[in-house]
Amino acid sequence: MSTWQLIANGFAMVLTPVGLLLQVVGVAVGIVFGALPGLSATMAVALFLPVTYSMTPSNAMTLLMALFIGAISGGLISAILLRIPGTPSSVATTFDGHPMVKKGQAAKALGVGIVFSFLGTIFSTILLMFIAPEIARVAIAFGPAEFFSIAIFSLTMIATLSSGNMVKGIIAGIIGFMFSTVGTDTIEGTQRFTFGLTNLKGGFDMLGVMVGLFAVGEIIAAAETAHHKDKQELTVPNMRGIKGFGFTIKEFIGQGWNALRSALIGFGIGVLPGIGGGTSNMLAYTVAKNYDKNPEEFGTGRIDGLVAPEAANNATIGGALVPLLTLGIPGDTTTAMLLGALTLHGLTPGPLLFQNQADVVYGIFAAMLICSFIMLAMEFYGLRVFVKMLAIPKYILLPCIFVLCALGAYQLKNNISQVLACLLFGLVGYGFKKFSIPSTPFILGFILGPLAEVNYRRGMMVTNGSFTPFLTSPISAVFLAIAVLVIVIYATKPLREKRKAAKGN
Repeated sequence: MSTWQLIANGFAMVLTPVGLLLQVVGVAVGIVFGALPGLSATMAVALFLPVTYSMTPSNAMTLLMALFIGAISGGLISAILLRIPGTPSSVATTFDGHPMVKKGQAAKALGVGIVFSFLGTIFSTILLMFIAPEIARVAIAFGPAEFFSIAIFSLTMIATLSSGNMVKGIIAGIIGFMFSTVGTDTIEGTQRFTFGLTNLKGGFDMLGVMVGLFAVGEIIAAAETAHHKDKQELTVPNMRGIKGFGFTIKEFIGQGWNALRSALIGFGIGVLPGIGGGTSNMLAYTVAKNYDKNPEEFGTGRIDGLVAPEAANNATIGGALVPLLTLGIPGDTTTAMLLGALTLHGLTPGPLLFQNQADVVYGIFAAMLICSFIMLAMEFYGLRVFVKMLAIPKYILLPCIFVLCALGAYQLKNNISQVLACLLFGLVGYGFKKFSIPSTPFILGFILGPLAEVNYRRGMMVTNGSFTPFLTSPISAVFLAIAVLVIVIYATKPLREKRKAAKGN
């Protein structure tokens, strides 16, 4: 079957009354989660996973993708209007978005953010549709050595996610790997670190870990100040007088190269496991500023400084799905939740997914395109409603979300132990936040640690204990070499910075 036939089948699968309803509801809820500070795309997907249990795989993934797309774009609303990034992907949007509001250009700022986040999603989805199948065809030939090397390479991304402290990132990654070893060993079937507790024989459920770490952890942290009525948070700007998207065709055309470059950056960052939109929007903004003729004007309300992060963070969505669908490796924390959703519905991410479940894969692609158009219309016509939701006090919002988290965790296995595990990882997430330890390395360790361990042991069993095939396989050798290079670069970074500072003095 040709690619175009598969695409047509994908659209036919999601263009049903139920599919369209799920997309509209998902995008609307996602935008709300993106716009409300403290919530995120990961939390939205985590909370709605239990809702998908009784759905078909196609409808389940349609709903979750709608939530993902809506939440990433929705972060621009509070970022522009209140200078509060709704999601980590919207941090750079505040730099020039809010100054435009102060200059009386709220309509223009919102219009620019909406249009270019829409274009970033469309661009990355089209790339995903044509690039991912080709990668999958190559990945079919992968064996234990190749998957081990890719997992090791992905784990080295911990070095780039450590917020200036590689030690904290490594500690978080090790803790994640330690928790992943609890339960039944997949190779020998023996019990590991269960301490005689029956409920630990199956290990910690990935979905419970995600909900606890990102949802409950954030709730506990936010509860510290939830009783304080922050005037900035409760002030709703006047949105009267918005007509059109607020900018001219000339301005739109003038941002063509900036938008394309930023979308490519976002897509590329998304492909790299574990980095995500939080990095891509900052990098795109920095590149736009560095290559501008008047970089000193950035931060004063330049349209260029708004286009770059919004095109990049939405383009990251398509990029993050590339390693997820082709290799079974999540590109960021939200796609880690999607990995759990695929597994939950009996789908195994990887190269064979494109052969065995091509209809579901192309249904996901079609849903992404349709959801992008729904997002464009909904954000434009529903801005007044979404802005009013920013005034919901946290002391009302947080308890409701906490109850939903507990219900979602319980429904994983209809066992109270899952709720306790969710609370445990909520405390872990809260501790990470208090001590400025990044959570993403923990997730990388929890997901990729077992992948590396299992494939290493399988590879050694196949080769009778010889590590040579791991080095002689071209693909495996390349990824191991890149992993070593990344480690060397980040390990020597402090030394290079000291030498540079010494020369400057």
